[in-house]
Amino acid sequence: MTEVQSKRAPWRDTLHEIIFGAETPAGKWFDILLIVSILASVLAVMLDSVSGISKNYGSLLGSVEWFFTIIFTIEYILRLICVGRPLLYATSFFGIVDLMAIIPTYISLFIPGTEFLLVVRILRILRIFRVLKLVQYMGEALFLMKALRASSRKIIVFLFTVLTLVIILGSMMYLIEGAENGFTSIPRSIYWAIVTLTTVGYGDISPQTNIGQLLAAGIMILGYSIIAVPTGIVTVELSQLSSKKATQSCRECSAEGHDTDADFCKYCGAKL
Repeated sequence: MTEVQSKRAPWRDTLHEIIFGAETPAGKWFDILLIVSILASVLAVMLDSVSGISKNYGSLLGSVEWFFTIIFTIEYILRLICVGRPLLYATSFFGIVDLMAIIPTYISLFIPGTEFLLVVRILRILRIFRVLKLVQYMGEALFLMKALRASSRKIIVFLFTVLTLVIILGSMMYLIEGAENGFTSIPRSIYWAIVTLTTVGYGDISPQTNIGQLLAAGIMILGYSIIAVPTGIVTVELSQLSSKKATQSCRECSAEGHDTDADFCKYCGAKL
């Protein structure tokens, strides 16, 4: 690995620091300009979906879209060039997001005919997912994603418990109220239990009997306590991950989130 890294051209290392790094002035400016470009391109897609604006400024918005597509294409190519393992980055989450940010515009060129307008529209809407590119430029977002991933098992158990609870409560309400009060089936009663437990309260179905209203009141109170559970789970994981992490990105696999005193990448073993 050391021999491979020693053969890297200096300009690739410099390019990697600018594109993947956030500790140098050039890297910070690159991130800022790219974030502005992403937001502007997403705004263009949104405006293009408004019929009045699209009718009057469709050609301008089309030119803007191609401008950003070319910018993101160049960015994507540069990312593949500066990393040591291009295939590893291309198949990563952010690599796929980067590709999805540009490929719909190119595909739309090869779908002629009015019968495919719906497909073209779907491809154009996919460009809205460029907003996902913002995640890789926000250290706090990556930190939160790690906390959610670490607490996923606890959250799954919590969701399974809530699912069991709403099935039981919905079935009880079905027995108490019955079809004459709008609870025509157990699935519909479960829907009411979910709406009530989450404190949404659409009001399309409501209990009419005293026992049903008493049960509903208990579910409402229970809902407030349940909402706090996933927050507490994620908060604990955040506190455990609160140790300072470096913003340095691996030159080989582009992975981030290394410890400040790390000398090697914990994902591919390359020297940082």
